[in-house]
Amino acid sequence: TADESELLTVPDGWKEPAFTREDNPKGLLEESSFATLFPKYREAYLKECWPLVQKALSEHYVNATLDLIEGSMTVTTTKKTFDPYAIIRARDLIKLLARSVPFEQAVRILQDDVACDIIKIGSLVRKRDTFIKRRGRLLGPKGSTLKALELLTNCYIMVQGNTVSALGPFSGLKEVRKVVLDTMKNIHPIYNIKTLMIKRELSKDPELRSQSWERFLPKFKRKNLKKRKEPKKKNTKKEYTPFPPPQPESQIDKELASGEYFMKERQKKQKRVQEIKAKQADAVKKRQEERNKAFIPPKEKPVEKTKKASNEKKIDVEAIKEKVKNAKKKKLGALHVEEVKLKLAADEKKKKKK
Repeated sequence: TADESELLTVPDGWKEPAFTREDNPKGLLEESSFATLFPKYREAYLKECWPLVQKALSEHYVNATLDLIEGSMTVTTTKKTFDPYAIIRARDLIKLLARSVPFEQAVRILQDDVACDIIKIGSLVRKRDTFIKRRGRLLGPKGSTLKALELLTNCYIMVQGNTVSALGPFSGLKEVRKVVLDTMKNIHPIYNIKTLMIKRELSKDPELRSQSWERFLPKFKRKNLKKRKEPKKKNTKKEYTPFPPPQPESQIDKELASGEYFMKERQKKQKRVQEIKAKQADAVKKRQEERNKAFIPPKEKPVEKTKKASNEKKIDVEAIKEKVKNAKKKKLGALHVEEVKLKLAADEKKKKKK
């Protein structure tokens, strides 16, 4: 009995046998057709490469027509068509051609082990500027990020307008879709590329096939997910009451309450002048206080009394006296006693010679 791990894994180099006429000798019962529109700027290229498209599809007995007036491409099965999935592949081929994928790459969809995925990214981001930035992030500087993604997933990727067209094996397409959607969710593609590189290296080791790879894969944490700063002014909702708010007092009501309404015009003016003068006096007082602050002396620190020198170390007075006596005897620049005697003897000799 074989191990479970051996049963689950596909042997290296194994391929599914090709679908031939012997598998479906009677052909198809109904005629199927698919049509797709293409943009105006693709018209010249499609017109040029259409004979090659027809030749590639004729091998699978599928007809293809190009309508330049309507701006559409149509593929239909014929009586000779034996592969029921050929029309689905032909539909994908015209879809890819409409999405600016070159014919040399798009024709690979007719192979058994190649699939395609058209990812719509236009509606994932609200703001147009943000969308363009994130789409540019997917491409990378001089297309380097996209090239790295192509090498790791073995897929051809084409970013055009609001869609990303990918062409390659099923496992690669799954990874491409994940990376593209994460990039549009503001997760940088470099994180996913690092993970793919590690997975690629781990897949080479046969011992790790049946083990979990979680411990090897990096875990990237978002650094900018901090707690949102709370606003200084919080708008608190008032409790709902079915009664309307009380009507605000009018100017006349305020004057009636204060008794100003019954005052004469001259008295009203006098009152206003008094209020203005009181305000001005307050302002002058505050200003004067501010100016006087400069003349107020700062508070001085309390003076710390110096501690008397401790008499722990007793001074040797006798030793100092001796030093002073010796210094007095030995005058500065004076000659030694022996030197003096020699000098006197030399002077006497000179006198005798004379």
